[in-house]
This record gives sequence, C-alpha cells and structure tokens, in this order.
Amino acid sequence: MYYPDVPALDPEDIELLCNEYIAHNKHLDPHIADRLGVKRGLRNPDGTGVLAGITNVSSVIGYEKLPEGTIRPISGRLVYRGIDIDTLAAEADKNDRFMFEEVVWLLLFGALPTQEQYARFCKLIDEHRELPKGFADDMIMNSPSPNIMNKMARSVLSMYSYDEHADDLSLPNILTQSINLIAELPTMMVNAYQLKRRVYDHESMYFHYPIAGQSTAEHILSSYRADQKFTHEEARLLDLCLLVHADHGGGNCSTFTTRVLSSGTDTYAAISAAIGALKGPKHGGANLKVMHQLDYILANVEHPEDDGEVREMLRKIIRKEAGDGSGLIYGMGHAVYTLSDPRAQILKNHARSLAYKKGYDEEYNMLCSIERLAPEIFAEEKHGPKKVCANVDLFSGLIYRMLGISEDLYTPLFAIARVPGWCAHRVEEVEYANRIIRPAYKYLGEPQEYLPLEER
Repeated sequence: MYYPDVPALDPEDIELLCNEYIAHNKHLDPHIADRLGVKRGLRNPDGTGVLAGITNVSSVIGYEKLPEGTIRPISGRLVYRGIDIDTLAAEADKNDRFMFEEVVWLLLFGALPTQEQYARFCKLIDEHRELPKGFADDMIMNSPSPNIMNKMARSVLSMYSYDEHADDLSLPNILTQSINLIAELPTMMVNAYQLKRRVYDHESMYFHYPIAGQSTAEHILSSYRADQKFTHEEARLLDLCLLVHADHGGGNCSTFTTRVLSSGTDTYAAISAAIGALKGPKHGGANLKVMHQLDYILANVEHPEDDGEVREMLRKIIRKEAGDGSGLIYGMGHAVYTLSDPRAQILKNHARSLAYKKGYDEEYNMLCSIERLAPEIFAEEKHGPKKVCANVDLFSGLIYRMLGISEDLYTPLFAIARVPGWCAHRVEEVEYANRIIRPAYKYLGEPQEYLPLEER
C-alpha cells in the first residue's frame, strides 16, 4: 500500500496491466538502433559523447581524438573556467584554506574573485543559509521522506512558493535564486536527514542554527554532528570533496537535465529535476556501491595484502561469480577518462593521512589495490581496447565514512557540491543558447486499425 488512506491496487489488476503492456510492446533491439545510426545514450560508436552544445563553464578531458578518428588515452584533466582542479587543490594545500566558495564564484561568473569580492561573497552565502520563515515546519517537518535526495528535490521545488519572482528569467533574478539555493541546500539536507532519523530510524533528532563565519564544509559538519565539533583537517577534506564534485561538463546526466529544463521554466523546477537525475545509482549513487563492494571484498578475501587473492576476487566479480552479480567493479571506469580521473587522484592523495589516523588503513589500502589491479583484470576478461581507471567514486565514499557521515547523505553531498555547476550551466543556457532541446526518436511501432469499443 503506497498511501495509508487509499486502497492498494489488487495484485490481479496489476498482473493484468503488466501482461497487457508486455503483450503489446515489443523489445527495442539495440542492433536496430545501431543500424539506423541512432546514438544510444547520446554516445558515439566509440563511446565518446555526442557533441550537443558549447560551453564556457568547464571541460572534461580524458582522451585525444586523432585525425583518423581513433582515440588515444591520456591522463585526465578537469578544467573549471580555464583552471585545472589540480591547481585549485594545490592552492588549498599551499595556504591551508577552504576553496569551495571560491570555486562557486569561479563557475558562476567566469573569473577568480578579488579579495574584496571573495570576502563579500562568503558573507553573502553565510547570511543566506537559514531557510525562509516557516519552511522547515511546513515543507520538511510535515512530510518526512526515507530518501534524502527525494526530500531535497521536493524542498527545492517548494521554494517556488516562497519566491515572489520565481518565474523571472532575468540574469539578476536567476543569479539571486542560484546563490540562495547554493547557501540553503546544505541546511535542507541536514534538516531532512534529522527528521528521517526520528521518523524512520527511531533515533533522536537535533537541529542546529547555522554558525556565522563558517565555510560550507564547516557548516555541514557543524549542523550534522550532535556536538557540532570537528577538526580543521576533517573540514578541509570535506571541502576538497565539494571542490572536485562542483562541475563536470555540460553533458553529464544531471547537468544535461538542467540544460534540457532551461526551456523557459523556473530555476526551482530545473534544479529539482537535476537532483532527480543525480539520485539514480548509475549517476550519483556509485560511491555507496563502492563501499558495499569494499566491505564484501574485505569480508571474503583472507589476506587483503595478497595481490593474488585480490586479483582472483576481482576476476570473480567481473564474471558475476561474486559480489552483487552485476559484473561491475564499482569505482572503476568512466565515460570520458581513460588513464586517470584527476578527481580520484586528488581524493586518494588527501585521504591517506586521515585513513591512517582513524584506523581505516585496511580499507584505504584495499581501494588502492583495486585501483592498481582492476585495469589488468578488465583487459584480460573483456579483451577490448577500452582503458579503465579509477573514478571519483572509488575514494569519496571512504572519506564520508571516515568523517562519520551516514550513507543516507553520500549522494546528497554530491548534489550540494554540484549545485554551483548546475546553476552556471543553467545561466549559460538561458542567456546564450535559448533554444529548446529537442532530439528525435525513430518510431518502430506497427500500424493498427481502430475498432469501435463495442466491437472489441
């Protein structure tokens, strides 16, 4: 029963409906799509993405396309507005400071902020972390959800009712809406999680007011933890996670969703739809899959330090003889990156210190073994030319676990980090593209005669 006051559909009715669908809908053979030249998943035959637009926001570089059309694997790069994320991460290390707010400015406006602009922008975000009056009671407390991504999407959509200019598509208004959402979404997430704890987990919940002067990473840890305590190292590591997830080109599933919804609709509808796209395990939930698989491997490999044992376990997973039966090694492989994912390398390098301090060295070392051994196992088992490398999800889940963050929040944290990128792409689509996205689908159905109802 989906709703307590509404009768459930009879199982016989459901079976009848399913049988009707199966009887009158034939399988869509992917070979037919290939023969017709369909770019399934908006992918070219070589796996690269179909060129669907142009952007100034960011660039995802994972291969070099040679004149004859073949692909040459190269080390991956992720570039925000002309600046490599490696440079941004190095700046954070050099001066031991938080970078996410600076990256938000960079993505939204296209250039680095001056010291004065940066200080004013951080203050602006800081002052807008609280939710509108009555919002938490009406939109969060009165309708709990077991899934935080679902609650965040509904909360963003509900913001429409609190905005007198919700449908205004002018640049000043969209930027205002974007900054408000970037500031408020962490508060929405933590409030939704606390209510989920009380209603579904039967545990105590607690709500903390935002503390003035905190970075986004500090605000998340402070509002999430009962005692509001955290170390600088913990906050810096979370800030780094936000930095590397802030954007990833215009063609990824959730960002493309944002652009598709830039059809004249409002900002809240577009960002809510992007959250819905990210919620899917094929896009935003992979780091949770990584952690479940990591626990499985450690529980079933007698000597984790033995490469031979780990190699055989990975082989069994690919052959669907072990793990969840999917044949996937989660955290390995990417649609664009071939030799390396720069996000994965940044998180790997920064996670080691905390892992050893907090007693997660076995988990960290196993992830490093998976990163090292999986590519050769893929090559042996798949016999294909595709290069496989660790992606950002391989180490991000472990970082969240080390920070004591519930698995309920792994994907929501991804959403919080990605909102600046979504907003930057939405502004660009509304301001400059301004053309509805409308690809075509080839109809394969059979003609049928209409019979009057009394003759059926």
